[in-house]
Amino acid sequence: MATRALITGITGQDGSYLAELLLEKGYEVFGLVRRSSSENFERISHIQDRLTLLSGDLMDEVSLINVLRDSRPREIYNLAAQSFVQTSWSQPVLTSETTALGVTRMLDAIRIVDPEVRFYQASSSEMFGRVRAIPQNESTEFYPRSPYGVAKVYGHWITVNYRESYHLHASSGILFNHESPRRGLEFVTRKVTHGVARIKTGLDTEIRLGNLDAQRDWGFAGDYVKAMWAMLQRDEPDDFVIATGQTHSVRELCEVAFAAAGLNWEDHVTIDPAFLRPAEVDLLVGDPSKAHAALGWKCDVDFYGLIEMMVAADLAALRN
Repeated sequence: MATRALITGITGQDGSYLAELLLEKGYEVFGLVRRSSSENFERISHIQDRLTLLSGDLMDEVSLINVLRDSRPREIYNLAAQSFVQTSWSQPVLTSETTALGVTRMLDAIRIVDPEVRFYQASSSEMFGRVRAIPQNESTEFYPRSPYGVAKVYGHWITVNYRESYHLHASSGILFNHESPRRGLEFVTRKVTHGVARIKTGLDTEIRLGNLDAQRDWGFAGDYVKAMWAMLQRDEPDDFVIATGQTHSVRELCEVAFAAAGLNWEDHVTIDPAFLRPAEVDLLVGDPSKAHAALGWKCDVDFYGLIEMMVAADLAALRN
């Protein structure tokens, strides 16, 4: 009988790549979706007939208990969250409800329905925020700089607490920025690659950006979901930093993206103070050596390949 997995946030970037990976491995895949008019199935439309979508919400523990009883998964991947840092400043309470307390509700549902379930929590490099060490590893102190980062720290520590108190197989992946052609348009990488495609096809003339000096550790989402899966195959649960270990600035992102379309970025990028964060995160760069050693995980797609892939996908979509 096929292994059953439940993915929350299955309609998002990571959820869609993870669903593809699990289907390839012969899993029976269930997805948790909210009953709301805003749910967008575009990222999973090509595999939707192979998935079982169940209605539930991280705000409602009873719905989670019912979903677990209906699907009886062996593995749960909790990828659902209010995941945009900028939005967390305008909706801090909503961000806390889903990104922090939602994790507790899911862990509690597991404890009640089936404590043998293996659980993956999507932790975030935004937990490091105002970094206390460079690079950041699993023992680096957290200092979040946004309501999103604070909520993720709560989600991370409640996962550790349920693991230690109830002996759950609960692991956290501290994922650094990971992008793809399926990334939302509100994220800076996709904002740039989509903007480049619009400029190249004559639909726009400029992109407005905030801090060009902000540096991030950017990898490919399709690589990062392999690490999630690997964590739940281990005998012992643990926490892992998943990153490339290399850092690039927003300025370099612009250079690479515009060059991929044969354009000069300086002709088209405008600095707009509206896009500066109230509290900027400085230098996020992860140390993935533990994941390399314990999971046998590595990145296949580098930064340049990733940005070129995204520009090509955005150009193709606009030309179609």
